[in-house]
Amino acid sequence: MMGRPCDALPPVRGTYTADAPLKDLVWFRAGGPAEVLFRPADADDLATFMSAKPADVRVIVIGVGSNLLIRDGGIRGVVVRLPGSFGKITVDGTRITAGAAALDANVARTAAESGIAGLEFLRGIPGTIGGALRMNAGCYGREIKDVFVEATAVTGKGDVVTLKPADMGFVYRKTQAPDDMIFLSAAFEGSRDDPAAIKARMDKLMTDREASQPVKTRTGGSTFKNPPGHSAWKLIDEAGCRGLMHGPAQVSPLHCNFLINTGEARAADIEALGEEVRARVKEKSGIQLEWEIKRVGIPT
Repeated sequence: MMGRPCDALPPVRGTYTADAPLKDLVWFRAGGPAEVLFRPADADDLATFMSAKPADVRVIVIGVGSNLLIRDGGIRGVVVRLPGSFGKITVDGTRITAGAAALDANVARTAAESGIAGLEFLRGIPGTIGGALRMNAGCYGREIKDVFVEATAVTGKGDVVTLKPADMGFVYRKTQAPDDMIFLSAAFEGSRDDPAAIKARMDKLMTDREASQPVKTRTGGSTFKNPPGHSAWKLIDEAGCRGLMHGPAQVSPLHCNFLINTGEARAADIEALGEEVRARVKEKSGIQLEWEIKRVGIPT
């Protein structure tokens, strides 16, 4: 988009913001602005935008940015951020339906209060349902595909579609759903259990997580995928990277598969540190770590 970027976009009922800062929207608190930030009024507004926007305008969706590194040059095109109205959670028997903007932790809490077991693991995933669907998020032995029933989404052409498990094609930390598809909501199935027992399991999960992960720092969650048969954190530790720094960016001394911003780290510092970790692990073990954190935008 050249000149005044919002002028190239279709009318919407939501809001456009040109040159919108993004760093305060992501957990790392680093990175450049969006050329345009779009907050749709509702699902119809989003669908209308997707169908009417110029074909060459790139669209990317961000949630709460818990697993995202936005490069310092910012993001060209339109960044979509779903407002809170997309975060509604409803319960029907042992099924929970949650909007894409709903926090994973809130879905887990609602399930527990409703006596629905099987979604406790979502309490340990610091993001939104939209992001959890996109990366088949998981922890403590369970992942989205284990509880997934169906999702609704807007396609790149603006059509609203329903996706079943076969359409999602879940694999480790990934879905095969098209990249230009924007999730609106999803339904998950659990099983009946005592609310107090579910809450106790969830509380233990959170206690274990806080003891082993730097959850109260500026981080992006697990940085690298676990290679088949290996733990990424162990490979990083064995390569001598625990506490390693690049400027204000650091490999967490508490959990080696977390990078943290100890002060005013730029996205470039964080990414360079990650690449240094990958190089050291490759040299030490011969294993090439793959990024789990999504890196987007223009390097500077």
